[in-house]
Amino acid sequence: MAKYIKQEMTDLSGKGEEKVYYRLQTERNIDFKELTRQIEEHHNLMNRGLVKSVLAYVVDEMTELLGKGYSVTIDGLGTFRASIGLEKDKGMDTFDGDETKRNARSLRLTGINYRADKVLIREANRHCKLERAGESRLHHSPYSKEERLKLALQYIEEHGAMRVAEYMELTGLSRTKAAMELKEFRQDLSSGITFIGRGSAKVYVKKLTPDKQK
Repeated sequence: MAKYIKQEMTDLSGKGEEKVYYRLQTERNIDFKELTRQIEEHHNLMNRGLVKSVLAYVVDEMTELLGKGYSVTIDGLGTFRASIGLEKDKGMDTFDGDETKRNARSLRLTGINYRADKVLIREANRHCKLERAGESRLHHSPYSKEERLKLALQYIEEHGAMRVAEYMELTGLSRTKAAMELKEFRQDLSSGITFIGRGSAKVYVKKLTPDKQK
């Protein structure tokens, strides 16, 4: 029997509305070896070695076709389509900018997108008998937003800078909520907080007043 978890959602609207979604709890992963064994057991006419060979051939053909720009549909399973992106050391360019334009050597296949066949969803649902496994709540801060801003400013005053992880520890917020709130503080000209750096090197610092910037 499949189990589900009732999960509390982050309030992205900022209205304080409590929302939830339901997610299926993954029991464990079925690997290739076990999958072929189960196919052999459920279909007596199928030899496990033959099953392995056929599946391997399918993967080989899909690899070549997807790499050539085709999408591949397997009836009852779904459609597979490749996606591309920039190489790791290449920066993003703009459509009409003056920077160097990216060519084919700057791009690579980065992933495979999959869209499930409606038949697969319908048949999986037929086998799905659900029971509740529990619930998962977000971290809630014991402080108001105004109090959290004061805590952030005090921390920055004492330490010079603050990361998202440190704001999480200060306030009790989840990483998503903490990052969103720091972004709101940065966009609020009266908050006294801005940031320097990018990506994992980003830190939040005290915003200089115009007279101190001179």
